[in-house]
Amino acid sequence: MDPFLYQYAIGGTVFAIGLIYAGRSGYLGLRGRGLRNLLVALGGLAACAALQGWLQYGEMTVAEPVPFSGATPTTPTTIGTGLDYAVMGAYFLAILAIGTWFGRGQRSTRDFFFGGQRFSWWLIAFSLLATTIGSYSFVKYSKVAYSFGLASSQTYLNDWFWMPLFLFGWLPILYFSRLTSIPEYFERRFGRPARRLATALLLLYLVGYVGVNLFTMGKALHYLLGWPVLAAAAGVAAISATYVTAGGQTSVIMTDLFQGVMLLVVGLGLLVLGALALGGFEPLWEHLPRSHRSAFASFNEDPSYNSVGIFWQDAMANSAMFYFLNQGILMRFMAARSVEEGRKAATAVLLVLMPVAAVVVASGGWVGRSLEHAGLLPPGMDPAKVFFITADFLARPGVFGLVMAALTAALMSTVDTLITAVSAIVVNDVIQPLRPAATESQLLKAARWTALAVTVVGVGLVPIFSMFDSIYAAHGAFTAAVTPPLVVALLLGVFWKRFTAAAALATMGGGALAILASILYPALVAPFAQGVPAVEIGDGLLEGARQYKYMRACYGLCVSAAIGIAVTLVTRPDKTRDLNGLVWGTVAAALARYKGRAGTEQESAWTTVTVRRRAQPVEHTDSGLPRLRVSAALASALAATTGDLLYISDRRRFLGGLRSGHVLIDAIQTAGSPTEGPWIELDDETAASVVAPGREDLLLRARRLY
Repeated sequence: MDPFLYQYAIGGTVFAIGLIYAGRSGYLGLRGRGLRNLLVALGGLAACAALQGWLQYGEMTVAEPVPFSGATPTTPTTIGTGLDYAVMGAYFLAILAIGTWFGRGQRSTRDFFFGGQRFSWWLIAFSLLATTIGSYSFVKYSKVAYSFGLASSQTYLNDWFWMPLFLFGWLPILYFSRLTSIPEYFERRFGRPARRLATALLLLYLVGYVGVNLFTMGKALHYLLGWPVLAAAAGVAAISATYVTAGGQTSVIMTDLFQGVMLLVVGLGLLVLGALALGGFEPLWEHLPRSHRSAFASFNEDPSYNSVGIFWQDAMANSAMFYFLNQGILMRFMAARSVEEGRKAATAVLLVLMPVAAVVVASGGWVGRSLEHAGLLPPGMDPAKVFFITADFLARPGVFGLVMAALTAALMSTVDTLITAVSAIVVNDVIQPLRPAATESQLLKAARWTALAVTVVGVGLVPIFSMFDSIYAAHGAFTAAVTPPLVVALLLGVFWKRFTAAAALATMGGGALAILASILYPALVAPFAQGVPAVEIGDGLLEGARQYKYMRACYGLCVSAAIGIAVTLVTRPDKTRDLNGLVWGTVAAALARYKGRAGTEQESAWTTVTVRRRAQPVEHTDSGLPRLRVSAALASALAATTGDLLYISDRRRFLGGLRSGHVLIDAIQTAGSPTEGPWIELDDETAASVVAPGREDLLLRARRLY
């Protein structure tokens, strides 16, 4: 089976279904914004297909291999110099300072989990880049890139299949429903029992993900410093937990923005250093064997890495989990100032930053293979250490420390997101239902204690993931085993109105039990393995997780979908539950609830505005927005009326929304001078978050949302 045709046949079907839903919901069309959206969607798919098609089938020149003539280096106990470790230490301190500084002033769980929903798309996108490049990415993908070449990029170029369903189906429902957690959606859609089961499965996924990342931390610092894996993981985890506990989502976004820039600079810098060592980018490319330039590995021949398994485990199961159910990622989109800013961030991540991420995380492996082919590095290097060996070979003392700091950035940027996500679910789906009278300060305190606790539990999971041969295998086996029931339940719940509460419970519970059974009896996966050969495994209780570790995702998705569809067809729809705003085609209802009355997703142009201070306290909406007064001139400029939602911010766009906030127009002041300009009345609390010290007399900017 041709892997290119296989991926685009199945993935293209998912993409086409998304286009149909988006078109029927009015987001796609043949003119205006609909045409723009359609061209972006089709253009993104065409770009991914063209790139992968050229890599898979294009004719390319390959340089002759050069024998290695140098002395085979001995493997040192540690890599780097004292200067490198000093640079890494300084980086740790800088991240800690940035996280705690920007996390000041957290007054509510809305601030802690969603950063006040005030950030610009570019800030969200760059911080997501750092989260996407997880703690396992550099080591994991450099190993795969060294062994299989550009096929390692398959993981980063298959998310676009989900784009229409996410941007035009799930994201507006998520945003306008004011969801604080994914389990909350399950309760609104299916009832409290579904929320409890979804909470348990999501916590299993997120806490396990923390364990995978901390396992990678330990492995990386073990190679670098010779520290025990468990002790190294605990040390770096403590730093992440410190700034997350202090500042929540704002700290995560700002530290991840800084770390995302570091990752780009260092990952692309390795390519530049490799090219300089070989005399240019053309020799670097030509010394990469042709087999290592293919977009896909073998279809099913190699059980350790095969394109069919990666497609099902990553493109179908993990990517859907990542964008539809990963609490940490969705909290980042929820931190955007509007749903349109969230769409821009998602588009930038999927279409631009994900391909860049593929280059960044795999550069060590690709460059290492080219250097080996050119005779500059010895053949047969340990793939698990090739990133460190290549970086140590290319970088000068101090520069190597920056490379290792970037690796550390990848380690912390994913863990901090996961810790925040677990805190959100524990507070919103465990503590609040048990203690509905808890105050904001009590919930905020609980969120911080949860952040510390999940870090400790994650460190405790490190020995379990050590049983796998590689980080890639540990990550792939874990996501393939945990994600399918949740993915199927959510997608059917959002995009099939007939899907029932009984079916949701059966899908999650039955799917999870079926996957557990396949770990105990791996032969259950064999009919879904599509020719992937079995491997030898031990007799341990969980050894079956290593058998068909990628194709278990195909098995889980198929079994979970079969359960969900079958139970839906034999149960009656729950006509007593209001689905408006919770399923596709009802976004207008969700928006009306979000705003308090009917609205559209159109936003006004920016308008400059002066500030008038209000000494008296103001009323707030149920969602915590202050009700404030504006001038008639401002209302006219924004085409706004009483009850409209405004976004106001500092005029310095490079802040990305750090000085901004939302307000609701409570009244329009019509009295006053006919020449009176646009102004808005701000109370002390709102002004403190929008007006920077020393800029009290300067203009702000405002726009109407929805």
